Amino acid sequence: MSSTTTAVQPGRIRILKKPSLLLPDQTPGPVVYWMFRDQRLRDNWALIHAVDLANRTNAPVAVVFNLFDQFLGAKARQLGFMLKGLRQIHRQIESLQIPFFLLQGDAKETIPEFMKECGASHLVTDFSPLREIRSCKEEVVKRTSVALAIDEVDAHNVVPMWAASGKLEYSARTIRGKINKLLPEYLVEFPEIEPPRKKWVGVVGKVVDWDSIIDRVVREGAEVPEVEWCVPGEDAGMEVLMGRQDGFLTKRLRNYSTDRNNPVKPKALSGLSPYLHFGQISAQRCALEARKVQKTYPQAVDTFLEELIVRRELSDNFCYYQPHYDSLEGAWEWARKSLMDHASDKREHTYSLEQLEKGQTADPLWNASQLEMVYQGKMHGFMRQVKSSISILMYWAKKILEWTEGPDEALSISIFLNNKYELDGRDPSGYVGCMWSICGVHDQGWKERPVFGKIRYMNYAGCKRKFNVDSYISYVKSLVSVTKKKRKAEEQLTRDSIDHPKAK
Repeated sequence: MSSTTTAVQPGRIRILKKPSLLLPDQTPGPVVYWMFRDQRLRDNWALIHAVDLANRTNAPVAVVFNLFDQFLGAKARQLGFMLKGLRQIHRQIESLQIPFFLLQGDAKETIPEFMKECGASHLVTDFSPLREIRSCKEEVVKRTSVALAIDEVDAHNVVPMWAASGKLEYSARTIRGKINKLLPEYLVEFPEIEPPRKKWVGVVGKVVDWDSIIDRVVREGAEVPEVEWCVPGEDAGMEVLMGRQDGFLTKRLRNYSTDRNNPVKPKALSGLSPYLHFGQISAQRCALEARKVQKTYPQAVDTFLEELIVRRELSDNFCYYQPHYDSLEGAWEWARKSLMDHASDKREHTYSLEQLEKGQTADPLWNASQLEMVYQGKMHGFMRQVKSSISILMYWAKKILEWTEGPDEALSISIFLNNKYELDGRDPSGYVGCMWSICGVHDQGWKERPVFGKIRYMNYAGCKRKFNVDSYISYVKSLVSVTKKKRKAEEQLTRDSIDHPKAK
């Protein structure tokens, strides 16, 4: 594997720690790739960089993943999906002759310990803009040997976050041109990864009992059970993107630009969000494949690429450069002042967290959107996500602002519910979606009104003009009913197996 075919663009790599100089006769130690945000083998610039480093220094390479204990409140739904994807990686990586180590505990301790134990000379990490990951990584840098080099690779974004912009961007309008200008440099095909030249010796990983780990995590996080509609793993992600029977680009792209905002047509959406969130598919791979059909479906592909690249990378930009990305402090001054001026305005309805969580409001449309999230782990993009069209509003979060005591509580509740129930919760796009709806981030001021101030307003009547509200409510009721019946049957089977363990 030559450096000319596997070298990663220098702009995609950031040096977090330079090592002390090696002695002339000192043999370089192993290269370790600490995987966390980009959980895949194919199309992974961080893994490509790690293997390339290892081969250029004639060193072995390994992949480690540290399992956090309920990271930011993740439950069975999110952790089960993630772990089942990692189990597949563990099986497949053997074909590359690269060992995989699963660490459990506090990464600030486990990663430095592993580096010391195996005598690593180089650590490669994924990039994440979230505070918890950045803080953890800073501690790892401090706690590891001065002889260890540490590189951070942005394998999540098409254009690396730091290359796209060095500051907090105001909106999609201000970052779009910067990203598009760099696409010819960064939106390129991936090289194949060949097996490492030097075999791994020394540290031997413990046998990973994936079934036991997954069973434990699913049991402990049973409050938010797994969903069936989304199969975990990078193979499944590629099937959703390119499958012959129901792939997004192969079968469902035609009407994407017109139908994606209609909650009654859920199949019009790509269905890629969970795979992108867990890094089980590369956004760059999605973009490369979409470009191949751009001449056939120009409008649909343009819309898809705007959301896949510009909107997602704008979210990373916000969470990286705005330390208060999940609080009112992170809003622009005009929005924060306007919200506080109207914080004590009289509300027609006020609901508790429990009422909102159970979908017990006077608004059947909002209840349906909340229950779709609780039972399916997703909410249609029209109801939840920031979209490229300014007419697409975040009804769900905006109603929470209208029904709670003030903007601080509204933001806290919307983020809590999104992170708890969405399969792709704890994602920069989720934080930005809530901030956009409640705090006007990446938006402009609008006509002042009670409660909302100058934040963009949305109501039930507006939704009725855009799609068949009654059909959507009926659709969700049917989903919830079927899901409840399945879960009840599964719970009965579990009880029966406990009561009669030998019964077949």
